[in-house]
Amino acid sequence: MNRSNIFLSLAFVLSIAFSAIAQPEISPERKQAIDSLALEKVKDLGKYISIIGNKDTPFSEANRVIDRALELFAEGSQMGVSSLSRKDIKYYGIREYFQRLMALNYDRVNIQWFNIQYISDLVRQPDGRYVGVITVYQRFTGESDDGLKYVDTTKKDITVYVERKQTQIQGRIIGFWDVLLGDIRVTETKPG
Repeated sequence: MNRSNIFLSLAFVLSIAFSAIAQPEISPERKQAIDSLALEKVKDLGKYISIIGNKDTPFSEANRVIDRALELFAEGSQMGVSSLSRKDIKYYGIREYFQRLMALNYDRVNIQWFNIQYISDLVRQPDGRYVGVITVYQRFTGESDDGLKYVDTTKKDITVYVERKQTQIQGRIIGFWDVLLGDIRVTETKPG
């Protein structure tokens, strides 16, 4: 290994170490606020999905809601999609998932989220971020005018990332904890 590779490796390890050091611990009070924010973002996502999937939502409004929903996610996140008619779970980038949801071939779509709760507490990672998992149940109903009806209930696990960020307000640098949603994994799909 030459000197430049050794230097780059050492710089990488040190940057991870300093990043972890720069991320302070979350106090119990702050953690409670972060947990509430994470649950609120998941509830917002459930509302956005319902609006995007609803066939009565105008195209321009659905696209506006998609843009808002994308702001909830960490870059590169994926959404799992399942069906009672197949065993495999397909994963799509978040924007593609929303576009496919808008294009579903039903005349009426109703999507409801319920039983939203943490299943794994926030755990500090080596890079200083905190990661947790929120579970949600989704009831999907799709109906066509010709009498076709599909209903399933899916359990989904949503990865939640919490990290310290900074912003500048009136010349002062202010630190804050930000919550972003990550991959949404399907863990179970059943009828009704």
